[in-house]
Amino acid sequence: MHDFTLFIPEYIAVSLALIILTTELIWPKIRKDLLAYMTGIAAIAYGVAAVPYLNHTPAIFEGVLNTGDFTTYFRFLAAGIVLVISLLSAHYIQKRNYSGGEYYSLLLIAGVGMTLMASSRELLTAYISLELLSFTLYILVGYFKHERRANEASLKYILLGAFSSAMLLYGISLLYGITGTTSYEGIAGALELREAGTDPGMIMAIVLIIAGVGFKVSAVPFHMWAPDAYEGAPLPITAFLSTASKAAGFALIIRIFGEALFVDGAEWRTLIAILAALTMTAGNLIAIQQVSMPRLVAYSSIGQVGYMLVVIAAMGFGDSEQAANGSSALLLHLTGYIASTLALFTALTVWVNRTGDDSIRGMRGMAKAQPFLALIIAASLFSFAGLPFFAGFSTKLLMFQASMRDGLIWLIGLAVLNSFISLYYYLRVMREMYLFDPPTDIKRFNPTPILAITAGLLLLAMLFIGIFPGPTFEAATNAIASLY
Repeated sequence: MHDFTLFIPEYIAVSLALIILTTELIWPKIRKDLLAYMTGIAAIAYGVAAVPYLNHTPAIFEGVLNTGDFTTYFRFLAAGIVLVISLLSAHYIQKRNYSGGEYYSLLLIAGVGMTLMASSRELLTAYISLELLSFTLYILVGYFKHERRANEASLKYILLGAFSSAMLLYGISLLYGITGTTSYEGIAGALELREAGTDPGMIMAIVLIIAGVGFKVSAVPFHMWAPDAYEGAPLPITAFLSTASKAAGFALIIRIFGEALFVDGAEWRTLIAILAALTMTAGNLIAIQQVSMPRLVAYSSIGQVGYMLVVIAAMGFGDSEQAANGSSALLLHLTGYIASTLALFTALTVWVNRTGDDSIRGMRGMAKAQPFLALIIAASLFSFAGLPFFAGFSTKLLMFQASMRDGLIWLIGLAVLNSFISLYYYLRVMREMYLFDPPTDIKRFNPTPILAITAGLLLLAMLFIGIFPGPTFEAATNAIASLY
């Protein structure tokens, strides 16, 4: 079906990215913050253009892309993430006097890559979309090319990224050799007709695919790139890595394990369960030792990936209704996690712009120098830990309830234990903010109005999802319904 109107939002986003790129070429002395606000407007236009596709009958483009509610949900997520990151970058990029045209156009293109990963109906299209997102992130992580830390982070990220992409592609080729197709529906159909019994080729394909996508979401032991990339990247890009790449990665994981490999769950559910246990435990234990705030967030996000993998392990038990409920809860948790992470980085970016210090000790006395920023960071950390009234509490509760299986009680218990462990290092950050005086050279200040409003709205989003998760959960359920 050649209906090119299915991707009007993506045409708008890519066209505006090219306009932003060429604007700086034509007008080199344009203020970098104007480019940031142009990107914010482009992200809003992308989100508005996606509205007509709400509750739209899923339409298939050439058998490779699906524009149902699942895709629309990720269009809204991508638009929101790019909008916030562009606002965070306005003063950050201008202060460091780097070119902004490429930076902001790459943000929009990365958002499109994220959406295409969610809409892909077959593995090669998903792989190409994944590489579109990955290549933009490789560039953005090393965007401050004159800084040694950024160069090191980008080099490690691209080398390990290339290795993981090769493993994923090899896994896809093995799966194609076994099933004769790369479409999710075709793979599921071929596996249903397959004779019972262990197939070494199938196991190898699954292991390689898990390794490939595990790298993209920084699951242990494929997480080695994350701490260095988070620390070396520009702070807004650290926020982008922690949100967009996680959302896109789990969109792909849901589609692979919830559609293509769903009928063959016995061959991968134990492996995913072990991966979840290792990821959440290693992430939270190693986070205790960190002194840099970006590295702490990196290991915290690794722990969050472990919690989300619990749902994927539960899918392997083959109950489609429970798998749909679990996937809806996972989308809800992703949304709450994204709101919490963006709120944290909004406040942290304002503080680092003022102090130039992104260490945990560098946040000392924040509550006296800028109490509103300290409140935002404290609320975000409480949300990560899953405390009541914040997004993480209701989303984790629904996610773990939907994942209850006789063979996974131990894993859910471990997840709850890890949530308590995470409180320790979150409270370390709050101790620095609230129990000490700021350095003498840090006077009380006010954040820029636009970032203060952004942080406030994200705080309200955290509280809304935490106290009234119903509307967001219903939207996530409608999105998942188009898959099952």
